[in-house]
Amino acid sequence: MTQQFRSEREAAAEQGREIQAEVDRIDAQSGQDTKAKSPSQTGVRHYPEKFPEQHQAKSGQEAKLDPAPMYEAPGYKGSQKLQDMVALITGGDSGIGRAVAVLFAREGADVAICYLEESEDARVTKEAVEKEGRRCLLIQGDVSSSQFCDEAVRQTVDTLGKLNILVNNAAFQEHTSDIVDLTDEHFDRTVKTNLYGYFYMARAAVPYMTPGASIIMTGSVTGIEGSKELLDYSMTKGGIHAFTRSLSSQLLSRGIRVNAIAPGPVWTPLNPADRPAEDVAKFGSSAAMGRAAQPEEIAPAFVFMAAPSCSSYITGEILPIIGGYGS
Repeated sequence: MTQQFRSEREAAAEQGREIQAEVDRIDAQSGQDTKAKSPSQTGVRHYPEKFPEQHQAKSGQEAKLDPAPMYEAPGYKGSQKLQDMVALITGGDSGIGRAVAVLFAREGADVAICYLEESEDARVTKEAVEKEGRRCLLIQGDVSSSQFCDEAVRQTVDTLGKLNILVNNAAFQEHTSDIVDLTDEHFDRTVKTNLYGYFYMARAAVPYMTPGASIIMTGSVTGIEGSKELLDYSMTKGGIHAFTRSLSSQLLSRGIRVNAIAPGPVWTPLNPADRPAEDVAKFGSSAAMGRAAQPEEIAPAFVFMAAPSCSSYITGEILPIIGGYGS
């Protein structure tokens, strides 16, 4: 029996080497890197596959990005999924927040957006919402302040009449390659913006929400897979996912659904205001699709989660939108 086992393992090892040799031969003939990605284009229009080197000071300005993020979603046709609802979107001045505001308006919702300091970006978002025929309220402040969150919700209800949808989207992100370089101030800012802000805004909003309302959190693939250079950011995003699941259970009896969208790389001011210019030029190339998403490719998922006609039986879910799996 021992001899039989030896013969079997030797045969298996030899077969493995033969298979390897055949694959090596094919690779050599092709002359191609089998790991190279060809960016995928599967949308209704062509999306950028690479970016010029660029870097911005925080908090980042969409108007200065090259190329400009694509948020208009011309191929998306509204069908009154959110007719006469009111949504409050944090970080709604740019990036994913702006694209979500536009599609919510196209579906019939009035929108309030919170933003930190980029008033010009906020003005562009307001004009885009109004172009869809809906009202847009701009509220400037820091979501890490519980008093501001209370005031933002109050202003939304007082001005727009009610609150049906909360999108917790504002975020702070700054990389560090070594944990010993992650200062108390840096860690504190990330946690307060990304976790305190989400909690404070949800706590302020819930008393005004009625059955059929929804809360949508912007999570991240980093909260699922981790990120060695975004220790604090990925920690908070994982916390957001846990907060989503926990809050969904608590609010189920109120008829309020809570879900999260977890994007991969998306072309917004967040990343050029974090990474060095040379890294920005390669942003998104490691995704399975070989490119970063544009905000308009992510925003329809928020409509889906907000609309009772689409997701009335969905709560406590985390939906990754990361451009596929594998490489």
